[in-house]
Amino acid sequence: MVGVVKFRKFRVQLLLMFVLAAVTALQCAISLADTRDQAKRIHDRITGVPPDPVTLNEMQFELDRAVPDAVAAAYIAMDKNTPHNGFYNVTLKNFAAPWTNRDQSIFVALNDYIATFIGMVRDNKDIRGILSADILYTADASAGVSAYSNSNNTHYQQLEDRSIDLKLTLTERAQSAITGLPASATAGLTTTRAAAKAFFIDGTNRAMFRFTLLNQLCRDMEAVQDTTRAADRIRQDVSRSPGGDSRIFLNNCIACHSGMDPLAQSFAFYDFVHDVDGDPTGIQGTLQYNLPGDTDPFTNSRVVKKVRHNESNFPFGFVTPDDQWDNYWRQGKNASLGWDTALQGTGNGAKSMGQELANSQAFAQCQVEKVFRNVCLRDVADSADRARVTSMVSSFQSNNYNLKQVFAESAAYCMGN
Repeated sequence: MVGVVKFRKFRVQLLLMFVLAAVTALQCAISLADTRDQAKRIHDRITGVPPDPVTLNEMQFELDRAVPDAVAAAYIAMDKNTPHNGFYNVTLKNFAAPWTNRDQSIFVALNDYIATFIGMVRDNKDIRGILSADILYTADASAGVSAYSNSNNTHYQQLEDRSIDLKLTLTERAQSAITGLPASATAGLTTTRAAAKAFFIDGTNRAMFRFTLLNQLCRDMEAVQDTTRAADRIRQDVSRSPGGDSRIFLNNCIACHSGMDPLAQSFAFYDFVHDVDGDPTGIQGTLQYNLPGDTDPFTNSRVVKKVRHNESNFPFGFVTPDDQWDNYWRQGKNASLGWDTALQGTGNGAKSMGQELANSQAFAQCQVEKVFRNVCLRDVADSADRARVTSMVSSFQSNNYNLKQVFAESAAYCMGN
């Protein structure tokens, strides 16, 4: 009986030895395959398609260096000229598309907003310019598409329909030279036709501010509510006693409007003009900006009617006289958004207000978190992720707000070990 027990123990030990040997061999095989798998994962996450063998070899070479350079491998994936490189035509297009519509859908046509964002990333531009720069990207003449129009999206629709490589064809131009806006009235993506069609159409122009805050600072209005700010700039259209109850205004309405209305005043001269009956969604609509000397017949000033409508809701409310904005959120709970102390927190027009938002710490943090989520296919989840995002925010700012660097660093972090 003792001999049988010893034999069984020997068999178990022998089996364990075989298992350990197999595991060791598998680990060695995995180790040998790691850098190639990691290179492929970087490419897949950044471009959305598998790499060709030449590109994969180049990326693996960077990972096999004595000091591996995953960021360099990611740059190869982004900038390699291959027929299947989807970073510009697919990844960046889908990344920016939700910012161009109120439903936040990716299923929208290429437009001047998206194309300009793609061009700025491609050219390593300071991405803060998306809220203030006099910039617009259109296709060069070799693309053979219709010219840019202030009243339709044909130019960009044709680029998409013909699957033209955006990396090779997009050309930087001055927005003021193309659209006719004064350079001082341009504000990056905010004053593109696509943004105007989505957020300046009808309404009160508060939508442009709300969606800019949501898309570029990752904060919706609920997150920035503050009932301690002064209500002196809240417009006439906001009732002070909704439903006959002033407590609703004091405890709810004031929380958003006290900060939003003074900032949204920067859009006082803008409108999106369209045929309300024949073209209700503004397919053929045009961005309008009132120049000095232009007079709106309703306001008898440069201020557009929509900013002063429903004045009878509360006649003693603020009457918008111009486009001077003030940031009441520099004090109170929203000081935590990290406003730039080198700026004044006040100014005139969309351009300077865009600079106020884009120079906040919240803007930088938001851009990094959006890229992290897009590349890693998940939200920031633990202390390691948070530490990495903090590091990437610092890198983003020290690299002149180059968003391509953030894509590369995110891909390197999420390539797997």
